[in-house]
Amino acid sequence: MTAHSHGPLLPNFASDNAAGIHPDVLAAITAANEGHHPAYGHDPYTEKLRQRTREVFGEHAVVHPVLNGTGANVTALQTMLPRWGAVITAASAHINTDEGGAPERTGGIKLLPVPTADGKLTPELIDREAWGWGNVHRTQPAVVSITQVTELGTVYSLDEVRALADHIHDRGMLLHMDGARICNAAAALGVTLREATTDVGVDVLSYGGTKNGAMLAEAVIVLNPDAAPGLDYARKYLMQLASKMRFLSAQLTALLTDDLGIRNARAANAMAARLREAVAAGMADGSIRGVEFNQPTRANSLFVTLPAGAAERLRERFRFYDWDAAHRQVRWMCSFDTTRQEVDEFVAEIARVTSG
Repeated sequence: MTAHSHGPLLPNFASDNAAGIHPDVLAAITAANEGHHPAYGHDPYTEKLRQRTREVFGEHAVVHPVLNGTGANVTALQTMLPRWGAVITAASAHINTDEGGAPERTGGIKLLPVPTADGKLTPELIDREAWGWGNVHRTQPAVVSITQVTELGTVYSLDEVRALADHIHDRGMLLHMDGARICNAAAALGVTLREATTDVGVDVLSYGGTKNGAMLAEAVIVLNPDAAPGLDYARKYLMQLASKMRFLSAQLTALLTDDLGIRNARAANAMAARLREAVAAGMADGSIRGVEFNQPTRANSLFVTLPAGAAERLRERFRFYDWDAAHRQVRWMCSFDTTRQEVDEFVAEIARVTSG
């Protein structure tokens, strides 16, 4: 345990938001801190980001840096919707459960949540709310929003995303992807960012940088030029237009260069896999008792049920969140900078606490 001026630092399995800035991203910020440049995106760093985005996602991709993930989602969805439109999403989706009502309060967006067992929507689940077109008494379903990686740590396959896109496009709807962890998903699937988004029919992507080594850097990336008219204006009135945009753009360019974002995500995923494998081995040999996995581990998170009192004892040395405290379910999250030593020490403590 390391002590700093802000107190002891406990090894953190609570959130990938807790990690610092990747050194290459920090270097990009420093490099952008030279001289004066035009504000609000009229700078060479943002122009470089635009070019790099087209190279990564396709020639029609247009990037709009924003300040946070909630802002990305609200800005994207509001511009994708007519005033009378609604968004179908999983009941567990971040826009429905963890954004303080921002889509409804700030965006004026009607959400149509659908319960799912694993956080993933299917064409059949979408059809529970995809109806009523032409009925003036019902809000009109216009957008489907999926999360990749989902809030439950599951990952849509390319075929699953393509099936959703085809299904809703046939009904005149658009597909938004909340990609707060899109790099983790691409790393898990072994594909490029374009293959995970543009090539499977995603219309607009909320690209996540903060959870993957950036600082205050997210983006709305419009992949279908007709999907989000007026997004530049919406970004301003939704308070997501950064004056010194070069510092956001420099970070995003760094993540999109030489697959840094994918490599960061691959490292986080690998540590989550190591954690799961070690816990499973302890469960098999009896050194870890009373622990149950609740979801498959496809990316950088684990969902487990712990024995009574175990979470409190583990948190004396390690940080992590309850997911469903009433059922003793917790979430363990790995970051791009999680180390093997931290994982191994955590597993040893799980064994000590659960076998005592």
